[in-house]
Amino acid sequence: MPTSGTNIASSRKVEYLSPPAKVSMADRWFEIASADHFWVRRRFEVLERLAGNLLNNAGEMAEIGCGHGVLQKQVEERYGRELAGFDLNEYALKQNVSQKSGVYCYDIFQQHAALRARFDVVFLFDVLEHIAVEDGFLEAVLFHLAPQGKIVLNVPSGQWAYSEYDRAVGHVRRYSVSTLRQTGARCGIRIQAWTYWGLPLIPTLALRKLWFRGDGKGDTPAVISSGFDSRSRAINNLLWLACQCEVIPQHWWGTSLMAILERDDGTSAS
Repeated sequence: MPTSGTNIASSRKVEYLSPPAKVSMADRWFEIASADHFWVRRRFEVLERLAGNLLNNAGEMAEIGCGHGVLQKQVEERYGRELAGFDLNEYALKQNVSQKSGVYCYDIFQQHAALRARFDVVFLFDVLEHIAVEDGFLEAVLFHLAPQGKIVLNVPSGQWAYSEYDRAVGHVRRYSVSTLRQTGARCGIRIQAWTYWGLPLIPTLALRKLWFRGDGKGDTPAVISSGFDSRSRAINNLLWLACQCEVIPQHWWGTSLMAILERDDGTSAS
């Protein structure tokens, strides 16, 4: 167990602070979402433009829902920083690709005393949309966040696009900045900065919605492969290049929404 005086991101080995548990996230997604995938690459580019200064200046950082560690590895390689990773999905944790960051099987509802107010930055990358009861989950996240800390969050946007693919990967919902603000307000959290992203991918999202019109296109792994796999290096590179046409930050429209969240102290928000 970590102690308050221990750098918890010091061990590459999976450490079990809680027993593994089933989560609302399909394992097939982890098999496709490599660091070379156009969407994963673009997500990190958006992070750098929206919150790069946070990564340079923060103390300890953690990712809740780290999965197979692709974000941890990106942070290590780009910023030379460690990013402690927490998850309950043992399958994903055992495939974690980070090199030096700590990897922990941990239920944040357990609220380990040594982790209270521990982190200056907590990442929730494509996690909140999997959570049925957002309020309790965000309250558990806040337990781990330092008083002036920031949550950096990414979620899928556009409820209009919700499809069989979303159900297959375990999405409960998709977001707009308005619904994210409402969720945060219930928990005493406000948006400090935000951007939609993935505007050039809107046509592909619409096509995916049409393709999966009507349930039962196939089993879950097949649905995820059809909905997320870029199928070839050429298509993968083409889609990544299309994403480069988008200016970040932008407040118009997109397939995803990234935001920096903080506790609401009553002053005006961005």
